[in-house]
Amino acid sequence: MSQESKDKRHGLIIINTGNGKGKTTAALGTVFRALGQGFKVVMVQFIKGGWRYGELNAAEKFENFSLEPMGHGFLKLGDGEPASEDCALAETTWARCAEKILSDEYDLVVCDEVNYALSYGLLPVSMVLETLAKKPARVHVILTGRDAPAELIEAADLVTEMREIKHPYQKGIKAQRGIEF
Repeated sequence: MSQESKDKRHGLIIINTGNGKGKTTAALGTVFRALGQGFKVVMVQFIKGGWRYGELNAAEKFENFSLEPMGHGFLKLGDGEPASEDCALAETTWARCAEKILSDEYDLVVCDEVNYALSYGLLPVSMVLETLAKKPARVHVILTGRDAPAELIEAADLVTEMREIKHPYQKGIKAQRGIEF
């Protein structure tokens, strides 16, 4: 991509949220579009990790796309405070996101499932907002996950809410390879 094109770009803050399926999938659609324009893209995942799923295999096929799962695949949620190890992992993962956003090396940075980390109290919203306020003007950032906080929605340029109307789980149909993982 030419320097002139990079300089004219207005990097957007995009949120995919809501209780419906498709937040990460929508982000990956944008990733695919960005790769088609020659963008350099990274996706850092907060919760996913610990097992192999389809997007990991697909990411390996693209030269300008890296996918970094940093979670351990589950959270210890209870009635009390979040587990300290989950908070520490969320902070480490956000530090990685912030590093990627602020590096100005990427055209698009996806922070997959960060909204879960925020809504579960694993990460302070102020930490995310502080980084987004300092992001290079040309860098696009996508933040996914249910329950995006109001402060983050206010800071965003584009917010899409996925709303569940019908889901195969309601019929007892288990997660399907190539669709959910």
